[in-house]
Amino acid sequence: MRLTILGCYSATPRTFTNPTSQVLEIRNHLFLIDCGEGTQVQLRKYKVKFSRIKHIFISHLHGDHFFGLPGLISTFRLLGRENELHIYGPKGIKEAVTLLLKLGDSWTNYPLIFHELESKSSQLLLEDDVISVHTIPLDHRVYTNGFLFKEKPAPRKLDITAVTRHKIDRSQFNNIKNGANGLLENGDEIDNVDLTHNPPTPKSYAFCSDTAYNETILPLISKVDVLYHESTFLESESKLCKKTKHATAKQAASIAKKAEVGSLILGHYSTRYKSIELFKEEAMEVFPDVELADDGKSFEI
Repeated sequence: MRLTILGCYSATPRTFTNPTSQVLEIRNHLFLIDCGEGTQVQLRKYKVKFSRIKHIFISHLHGDHFFGLPGLISTFRLLGRENELHIYGPKGIKEAVTLLLKLGDSWTNYPLIFHELESKSSQLLLEDDVISVHTIPLDHRVYTNGFLFKEKPAPRKLDITAVTRHKIDRSQFNNIKNGANGLLENGDEIDNVDLTHNPPTPKSYAFCSDTAYNETILPLISKVDVLYHESTFLESESKLCKKTKHATAKQAASIAKKAEVGSLILGHYSTRYKSIELFKEEAMEVFPDVELADDGKSFEI
């Protein structure tokens, strides 16, 4: 599982920082999470193939989280896309995007499928053999969801030395990776555990931006490997949290600690501060394993 930050600053784009967008790669699945202005430029900059994006998750309808979406959809059309594109976001996102397409006479030449959300409880959005994706209801000024990505167990890894030693035919390899025993020419069986290695432990990732401090999400994100949580303010501006429904770095760290997550990534920084290192310093007073998101930075989960 690999996370690439395309943008992680709040409110307005600048020449050297971008609003929220990130790419999550899980065993050849590629998910785009939020799509602020400039996202498609960032995708090109970090060499993300547009054709690999099949699912886009939009947390809420504030501009710094979805104003890049109509442009990206239009670019896909200009590039001759044919594959389906699924967009998951708050009710109203379909109207917002399709109105622009209508006014610009720019209807897509590929299937554009909207999954509009309005439930205030967690719901399953996507599931296959590799991954499940659930919403994380957040507390913001407008209807907002975070997203929980949970990897499913991978097939067992073939022990090439063992299958060679036992002269196991190649035709059995896929079945063995999926848990079957090996079959010898004389009819004897070799236990699967003697022919395979354990796969990597499945990973999980929770994306929580934007939100006020909200302990109701704790059961949903409990013990995730990595939590991305907004940290718009430092404690010196904590008084702004109630009005804006944002959180401080310390509040994000408190959520991470109470949820017993593996590590915390901070983001959605207000641009009023001189250095994002200040966010890490404050968060580490509460929770030890803190990383800072920054445009172009990648994390192996």
